[in-house]
Amino acid sequence: MKFHFVIHEAFEGAGYFEYWLHKRGYQSSYSRVYLGQPLPNDAKNFDCLIILGGPQNPSTSIAECSYFDSAREQALIRNAHDDSKAVIGVCLGAQLIGEALGAQYEKSPQTEIGYFPIKLTLEGINDPLLEAFGLSEVVGHWHKDMPGLTDSAKVLAVSEGCPRQIICYSDLVYGFQCHLEFINSDLPDLIEQSSEDFSTRDKHRLVQSESRILDTPTSHMNQLLGIFLDKLVATYLKNRIKI
Repeated sequence: MKFHFVIHEAFEGAGYFEYWLHKRGYQSSYSRVYLGQPLPNDAKNFDCLIILGGPQNPSTSIAECSYFDSAREQALIRNAHDDSKAVIGVCLGAQLIGEALGAQYEKSPQTEIGYFPIKLTLEGINDPLLEAFGLSEVVGHWHKDMPGLTDSAKVLAVSEGCPRQIICYSDLVYGFQCHLEFINSDLPDLIEQSSEDFSTRDKHRLVQSESRILDTPTSHMNQLLGIFLDKLVATYLKNRIKI
């Protein structure tokens, strides 16, 4: 298995994804677009595409952020989807998946930064890839927007501040508005880059303090992500055998 990551910012990296990859012995490649590294031309050289988060949104133009090409990332997502590759989007990545498949992103009802519960919907309870999840799980959040929904999309989890936390677009394409990949050592840089959000924390009831965020353990939600990834890989390999 080979995984390709699209990383938009140095302060919002792959986190637990990389630990899981090394543990499983899978290969990885990267498009660190903030360093000018190019996106793949197509999906031929990877099995799973993972698009991570960032402060941009799908409407951010190249004039606003010179290294972020929303249209090209969406084209890569469509290519991977059409080639029956696995695709995971986190935060901005989830919004880009929706846009690539024809569903416009929207503002989330609430800004959420910190660790808050998500609750599985009936579709989520019945999704085999979320089998390890309890009805309610505390996970990471760092967003103001949320992904759009295609006609066939299934909302698998919601939160108090956002009705679209985990979305299944197909059996191999999932969007996570929430962050199960956060690990504590990566968060100081993200906090530093989000100083404006914390300075206006009194206006947003779902924004936690920096100290509370740094003191929250991540191991349980990381384990949930790992189990999800194992099940996604199994589904992908089963589908490839059929092909």
